[in-house]
Amino acid sequence: MRGEIYSIYHLSVEPSKFPAFQALIARIVAATREEPDTLTYEYVANEDKTAVHIVERYRAAGLLPHIDKTFSPFAETFLSLAKIEKLYVYGEPTTEMRTKLDGFGAVYLHPFEGFTRN
Repeated sequence: MRGEIYSIYHLSVEPSKFPAFQALIARIVAATREEPDTLTYEYVANEDKTAVHIVERYRAAGLLPHIDKTFSPFAETFLSLAKIEKLYVYGEPTTEMRTKLDGFGAVYLHPFEGFTRN
């Protein structure tokens, strides 16, 4: 996890809003795909499409540009279609990163042992 930030967002979505949410997410994913420091950016949903998780992994330098430049234009619509229930952040975010993530109700978990294989 050194030099990287991982996060998992748990969202709730009303079933009637899911088609609009899915269309919006396609646009956000397309924009995010252009970010060189975004390593993982995936959305998954339960069967009835009422719960969605976003799994994100960034080189540390990529987190703030994603929030400030890529996600920001979509934020208002995103938050009108989904509610952020929980956000778990893994790694060692900077104070500036924490300031941004705190707005989403972040819970921070710090690594103490383990490894990642590529």
